[in-house]
Amino acid sequence: MDEYMQAALEEARRGGQEGGIPIGSVIVDTGRIIGRGHNRRVQQGSAILHAEMDAFENAGRQAADVYGRSVLYTTLSPCSMCSGAILLYGIRKVVVGENRTFMGEEALLRARGVDVVVLQDASCIELMRQFISANPALWHEDIGVPSRPGPARRR
Repeated sequence: MDEYMQAALEEARRGGQEGGIPIGSVIVDTGRIIGRGHNRRVQQGSAILHAEMDAFENAGRQAADVYGRSVLYTTLSPCSMCSGAILLYGIRKVVVGENRTFMGEEALLRARGVDVVVLQDASCIELMRQFISANPALWHEDIGVPSRPGPARRR
């Protein structure tokens, strides 16, 4: 695992230790982490603070060329909201720790020209499997599965 995915995994673990969902992300510009974050929906009572969104927020305002040459690392396949932010800010490459526990909008990203690399990293997979097993209701909330029977929405 390279140093940037390791940093994203550290963010994921931090989120889990805080009582949240253990997903982490970093944004790297020319070898330097400019934004890091973890899913803080539970901790902040937020509807939108997924790991990627937190990393964008913590990167602050950046010029379009900075995002255009940056790489986003995330421990889990990005959802539709986070994929929209990736497209909006012109990120050209996304490195995904794993997509076995959740398949996000990788096809959309690829269709829009984003280079998506999936590592299937054992540490990322095990972290999510343990979390999902211990917290199924919280996980379903995060991915948009209703608590009552009815049609499920995709995260």
